[in-house]
Amino acid sequence: MHQHLEPERADRRGPAGAQRQPSRSQAEAWVKTSLAPGSQVVAEYLDNSGLQKELDQLGFNLVGFGCTTCIGNSGPLPAPISKTINDKGLIAAGVLSGNRNFEGRISPDVQANYLASPPLVVAYALAGNVNMDLTKEPLGEDKEGKDVYLKDIWPSSEEIQEYILKYVTRALFATKYADVFKGDENWQAVEAPQSQTYAWDDNSTYVQNPPYFVGMGKKAAAISDIKGARILGLFGDKITTDHISPAGSIKAQSPAGAYLMDHGVGVADFNQYGTRRGNHEVMMRGTFANIRIRNHMLGPNGREGGYTIHYPSKEEISIYDAAMRYKEEGVPLVIFAGGEYGNGSSRDWAAKGTNLLGVKAVIAQSYERIHRSNLVGMGVVPFVFEDGTSWESLELKGDEIVTIEGLADLKPRQTLTAKIEYSDGSTKDVPILCRIDTADELGYVNNGGILQTVLRDLAA
Repeated sequence: MHQHLEPERADRRGPAGAQRQPSRSQAEAWVKTSLAPGSQVVAEYLDNSGLQKELDQLGFNLVGFGCTTCIGNSGPLPAPISKTINDKGLIAAGVLSGNRNFEGRISPDVQANYLASPPLVVAYALAGNVNMDLTKEPLGEDKEGKDVYLKDIWPSSEEIQEYILKYVTRALFATKYADVFKGDENWQAVEAPQSQTYAWDDNSTYVQNPPYFVGMGKKAAAISDIKGARILGLFGDKITTDHISPAGSIKAQSPAGAYLMDHGVGVADFNQYGTRRGNHEVMMRGTFANIRIRNHMLGPNGREGGYTIHYPSKEEISIYDAAMRYKEEGVPLVIFAGGEYGNGSSRDWAAKGTNLLGVKAVIAQSYERIHRSNLVGMGVVPFVFEDGTSWESLELKGDEIVTIEGLADLKPRQTLTAKIEYSDGSTKDVPILCRIDTADELGYVNNGGILQTVLRDLAA
C-alpha cells in the first residue's frame, strides 16, 4: 500500500508558501511516501521488473508488508510539518491504496484520507496537492519545463498485460509461498512452551488472560435492570469502530501509553493497538481513545481525543479513567450516539472494550449491522430512539442519570422506556426500541455474552 500526506491547500504552493518546482523525478518535499506491498511476491516482481528502482527514486521505499502504512506503522511525519499542521489546525490529507480511510489512523496528524489505486497514489505524490483535477491539471513539469499530465504517464492496458504475463508468474508464487509458515530466523528463534493449553505470561504486554469468565457461574441469570446509570459519552453520527477502538498508533500521553511505560515498554516499542489486541489492559485503555473521536459532553463543539466528564465530581478526565472510577463507585454506564453507530470495519474490540469499561447499554439513532451484533455478543444492550428523537432533541448535556427497567422480562425488539433525570431534577420518559433482534441473541445477553454462552454449552 502507498501513502502520501500533505497539508491540504487551495493553491499549489508548499508549506512555506514558496512557489512549487514540480518534477517527475521525485515526490514533492512536503509529501511523505511509503510502500507496503501485500506480500513478498509483489516486492519480488516489482524488483525483477525494475519498477522498484523507479519507485525508490520517487520516494516510495519498501517499509514493510501488509498492514503497515494504513495502520500507522510507516512512521511519523517530519517534525516541522507535524508542528505546522497542529499549530495552525490544518486538515492534512493522505492518499493510499489500502481499503480503510479512518481519520487519524495513517498518522495522528492526518484527518482526510482518500482511497485510490496505486498509480493514482504516485500521481498525487508527484502533484503534491489533493485540491486539483488530475484529468485537466498537470502533475508537474519535465526537465525541459514542459507540463506533464496524468494521461502522459498512465500505462495502457496492453502494457499492463504484457508486464503481468512477463513478471507475475506461477513460479514466483510457488517459490515465495513454499515456506510461508516457516518464517525468518527471528520467528524461528522464538521459544514457546509445548503444551495443550496456552501458558499465560503475566509479564507479557502483548497477551493477557482476559477477564470475561471471572466469577462466572454454571447457570445464566437474566439481564439486570440498568438503574442510576451515568453517561460516558455523547457521540455524533457515523462513529466508526476505529473511533471506538483504534488500530493505529498509541500516544505516550494516553492511558494505554502510561500502562506500557509503567511495564517497561519504551515509546519506540509501543507498536500499535492492532498488534496488542491480545492484551485487554491495553485495549480497554484504548477504547473511545481515538484522537478524532469527539465527545459532545465537553463544551459546545465537544472535545476530541477520548475525554469525558465524571459526575458528580465534574472532573474532565480520560474516558478510561472515568469508567474505572465509576466501576469503583458501582455506577453502570450508558453511551448515546447518532446515526450509523459502529460504521466501518467489524472490529470485535469495539464491542469488547465497551463491555469491559462497564457500559451496559448503547442508545443510538441507528447501527451498523455487524457492530450491533457484536454489542449483543458482548452482553451490551443496543437500543434505538424513535424516529425524530435524538440525544440532541432531548437536550442531553451528559450530566443526566439514566434508568432502564424491564430488562429481566425482555422480549426481542421490545420497546422499553428510558427514564432520564436531568440535573435540575426534572425527568423525561423516552421510548427506546431494544435491538436484541432474536431469541438466540436474547440468550447470548442473558448469558453475559456469546463467549459465556458457548462455554456453558460445552460444559453442559
